[in-house]
Amino acid sequence: MQQRNLKGKIPLQRYWTTRYAWTLVIGLLIVTFVSAWWIRQTTLQDRLQIMEVMADEIANEVVSGKPRNDRDLADVDVHDFLNDPGKYMNINSNPAILITNVDGKLLYQNQAGKQRSLQLNPVMLMEEADITEVSLSTSSEVVYIVKKPVTVNGVLLGWVVLLEEKAPLQEVNQEYKQLFLMVGVVALFGWLAIYIVSKRLAKPITEVAHAAEQIKDGNYDISLQEDVRELEVYELLEAFKDMSQRLEHLEKLRTELLAGVTHELKTPVTSISGLVQAVNDDVVTDDEAKEFLTMALQETNKLEKLVEDLLAFNSFATNTLPLEIEARAINEVITTAIEKWRITRGNEHVQVNIRALQNDVSVKVDVMRVEQILFNLCTNAADAQMSEAIIDVDITESEDTVYIDIADAGHGIDVDEQPFIFERFYRGKTKQTTTSGFGLGLAFSKMIAEAHHGDLQLKESSEQGSTFRLTLLKK
Repeated sequence: MQQRNLKGKIPLQRYWTTRYAWTLVIGLLIVTFVSAWWIRQTTLQDRLQIMEVMADEIANEVVSGKPRNDRDLADVDVHDFLNDPGKYMNINSNPAILITNVDGKLLYQNQAGKQRSLQLNPVMLMEEADITEVSLSTSSEVVYIVKKPVTVNGVLLGWVVLLEEKAPLQEVNQEYKQLFLMVGVVALFGWLAIYIVSKRLAKPITEVAHAAEQIKDGNYDISLQEDVRELEVYELLEAFKDMSQRLEHLEKLRTELLAGVTHELKTPVTSISGLVQAVNDDVVTDDEAKEFLTMALQETNKLEKLVEDLLAFNSFATNTLPLEIEARAINEVITTAIEKWRITRGNEHVQVNIRALQNDVSVKVDVMRVEQILFNLCTNAADAQMSEAIIDVDITESEDTVYIDIADAGHGIDVDEQPFIFERFYRGKTKQTTTSGFGLGLAFSKMIAEAHHGDLQLKESSEQGSTFRLTLLKK
C-alpha cells in the first residue's frame, strides 16, 4: 500500500482560520490607516471652521463696543469665554487671539504672558481667503491664520486674527482610541466567526475522511451526521453514503461473481471431464459412448457460450468492439430478430404479438447487435412466465426516435432488485437458483444500446409483468 506523505499538510480549520485572520488583519490595517488620515483631515477642517466662528464672534463683540478708531480697539474687553478658546475646540492648547489695526499692528492678544511681538503683513490681511496656512521662517512649524474684519459703518478699523499651529488642530487622541477599539472588536468577532464556520465545515469533511478510511479497510458500516443545513455539505454526505452503499453492494456482487463464475465454469468442465473419462475408460461403449460424446459436446458449447459472453462484454466495456452501422427498416429488423429467436426456442410454445409501425422508418443500427438485445429481452420475458409465454412487442416513434417495448406477463421484478438489474454480474434471487450464466445479459444489452446512442430501460414492473424499452435513433 502506498505510504501517504502528510508533510506540509495543514488541517482545514487551521488553514482557513489562519489565512482569514491574516486577510482580516491586513484589511483592517488598511482601513485603520485610511480612517486615521480621514479623521485627521476632517478634524482639522472642523476646528478651522470653529476658529472662523470664534473670530467672527470676537469681531461682533468688538463692533458692539462702537469703536471709533484703532485706539478704541486696544481698549476692547474680549468676552470671557474667548480667553480660553482651546477648550471650546477640544484641543490641548490655547490658540492666540489677536486684534490688529488696518496696518497689522498688534493692539490686543489673549496670551499676554507670552508677549508675542507680531507684525502681521497688511497684504496678507487684505487677501480674500479668511483661512491662510503659513510656514514660520524660524522653524518648520505650519501655522493656520484665521481672520475676520472689524468694520463700523462700512469703515475698516482692523482685524480679529486667530493663530494656531497645525499639530494641535490635528490632534485626535480620543478619536484614535475609539477607532482602535472598534477595529479590535471587529477583528475579534471576524476571527471568531471564521473559526466557527471553519470548524463547522471541517467537521463533516473530517467525518467523510474517517468513513473513507473505514471503507478502505472493508468496513461499510459508516455513520455520518444527518442534521446538516448547508446544501453543498448535505449533498456531499448523501453522495458519500450512496457511494458506500453502492460499493458494499458491488463488493457483494464481486464475491458472488467469483463464486458464480467458479460454479458456472466448473459445472460443464466437470461434466465434460466425467463424460470423456467414461468413454476413455470404456465404461460406456458403442451407442452409449456416442451419446456421452454428444453430451460432452453440448457441455462444451455451453462452456464456449459462457466464455464468449465474458469476452464480448469485456470488448464492449473497453470500447474495442466496433459496430457495423447501417440504415435498416425497423419493422423488418424487429420481425426478423423475433422470428430467429422463436426458432432457437425449438418446440417451446411462445406467443409473440408484434405491433409494428404503420409506416416503416429507417434506423441506424448494427443488426446483429440489436438482435442480441432482443434475444436477451425475449429470453428473459419467456423465463419469467411459468406456463405458456406471451410476449408483446410494441413499436412506436417520436420525431427522431423509435421505441421498442418488450412486455411479458410474468412475476415481475422485486422493487429492491430493480435499481441493480443493469449492474454487471448481477443476478436476481430467482435467477440464482433457476438459470445459469454470469448475469451479464441486461448489462451487455444496455451497453450495446448506448453504443447506438440509444438506451435500454426498465419501463415498468409489477406482479402482472415487466416492460423493457429499447430506444434507437432514426436515420
